[in-house]
Amino acid sequence: MAAKKTIVLRQTGSTIRRVKAQAETLKGLGCRRIGHTVEVEDTPATRGMIRAVAHLIEIVEERG
Repeated sequence: MAAKKTIVLRQTGSTIRRVKAQAETLKGLGCRRIGHTVEVEDTPATRGMIRAVAHLIEIVEERG
């Protein structure tokens, strides 16, 4: 079985004064605060979430 691909993300922007949907998308990705780093599975759904809040996060690394 092949290893699952993952993406490591870091939150770089605040959810203050953002559209509620963007704040909820960050929460769905597992980001909690500026500087917080999370590892998420690389799926089309998570890629779409990343694209929606690309101005608030940065991709640190792609694994797998």
